[in-house]
Amino acid sequence: MKRAIMTTFAVIFATAVIFAEGKPSQSTDTKVEYNNELNFPRFAEPIPNITVSVGRDALLACVVDNLKGYKVAWVRVDTQTILSIHHNVITQNPRITLSYNDHRSWYLQIKEVEESDRGWYMCQINTDPMRSRKGYLQVVVPPTILEQYTSNDMVVREGSNVTLNCKARGYPEPYIMWRREDGGEMSIGVAVVDGEVLSIVKVSRLHMAAYLCVASNGVPPSVSKKLELRVQFPPMLSIPNQLEGAYTGQDVTLECHTEAYPASINYWTTDRGDMIISGDKFETLSISNGYSKYMKLKIRNVGPKDFGSYRCVAKNSLGETDGLIKLDEIPAPTTPMTTEVYHLNRSRTKHRKKYDFVTIGDYGVEEWRDNNDYNGDLSLPSRGPPPIRHPPGAYLNRCHPLSFAPASSLMILAIILRAVRSTLQR
Repeated sequence: MKRAIMTTFAVIFATAVIFAEGKPSQSTDTKVEYNNELNFPRFAEPIPNITVSVGRDALLACVVDNLKGYKVAWVRVDTQTILSIHHNVITQNPRITLSYNDHRSWYLQIKEVEESDRGWYMCQINTDPMRSRKGYLQVVVPPTILEQYTSNDMVVREGSNVTLNCKARGYPEPYIMWRREDGGEMSIGVAVVDGEVLSIVKVSRLHMAAYLCVASNGVPPSVSKKLELRVQFPPMLSIPNQLEGAYTGQDVTLECHTEAYPASINYWTTDRGDMIISGDKFETLSISNGYSKYMKLKIRNVGPKDFGSYRCVAKNSLGETDGLIKLDEIPAPTTPMTTEVYHLNRSRTKHRKKYDFVTIGDYGVEEWRDNNDYNGDLSLPSRGPPPIRHPPGAYLNRCHPLSFAPASSLMILAIILRAVRSTLQR
C-alpha cells in the first residue's frame, strides 16, 4: 500500500516537471504577443459622438490601420442589426449608405435623420477575437407647440380668474415661458412667467393684451404662439373739465374720455336730449386707443343759444354711462382800442383837482369840497365817486366831472336862496 502511494506521487511530480520544461517564459509570451499585434488591424482613432438635428444627414467615420485581408462591418448596437459588411450594405433602410477611402476610412452615412436613429453604432473588424469601436448618434428635435393642448384666444369678464395653457414637444424637452407681446409687465415687477401654465387671478382691463407662449430647447429655431386675452367690462367715463367757458363768437371744444369692451357706441346730445350730428355748427370726433376712446365736440362761432349743458354718452352690450358738461358765457376780452381810450382818460384826469359834493341846506344844492382822501379816478367804474344828490334840472356829466360851475358861483347862489327864504317866512 505504501509502495503504491509513493509510485503515484512520483508520476505526478514527473508530469509537473515535463509541463514546466515545455512552457515558454513570460518574457517570451510578451514578445510573441507584440509581434502578433503588429500583424493585426487596429483602430487609428475613436469614433466620435455626433449630434444632428432631425431631418439633417449624419456621418459616422471608422478609421482602421493595417486592415489587410480583414473585413469591416457596421452594426446598430441596441437592435443588434447588421448595417453593412465591408463593401456591401446589408440593411434594407434606403436612407443608409456606405463609403470608404483607401481601404482605411469607412463611412456610414444616414440621410434625413429621424428620432428613431438615435443610439449607439459599432464598427467591427472580424479578427479573433473581434475588435470594435462605437460612437453615439444624438438626434435633437427643435420645439413644436402642441396646438391641441394649448389655449386659444379668450374673452372673459372683468374680475374672473383666467388660466392659459401651453404645451410643446422636442428633444431635449423644451423650456416654456409666457410674456406680453407689447413688453408690458405680467404683474408688478414681473415681465416673464416660466412654465406651461399662466394663471391670472381677478383679471382686469389692464391684463387685456396679446400674450406669447415661447418654447425653446437650445435647438433652433425657438417657436411661439400668440393668443389674445380680451376682458369685457361696461363703459366708464371721465370728464377733464365739467365746466367750460366761452364768449360769443368763439370756437370751443368739449372733451370726454371713455373706456369699454366690447367697443362702445359714443355720441353727444344737447340738454334737451337731441343727438348732435357733425355739420357747419358742430363737429364730433372720436379717437380710439385700445379699449379707450377720446370724444371731442367742437362748437364753432358760439352764440347765445349755444350756452347750456351738453352730454356725452357711451353704450355697449354690458351697460351705458354718460357725463354732463356745462358751457357758460364769459365776457369777451378787452380790445386794444378800449384799452387805449382807458389810458387816455386816465392821463387827462390825472392832474386835475379832485372834488366831492356836500349838500347845503334843505334844497339839495351841492357845493364843491376838496377831498384829499379820494383819488378821483372816475374812468374806473369800480372806483367811481359816491352817489350824489342833484337839484331839479341839474345835469351831471360822469365822463367830465369838472364841467360844473366854479365853487364861488355856487356860494353866491346859496346866499340868494337863503335871503328869499327869509323874506317868504316874514
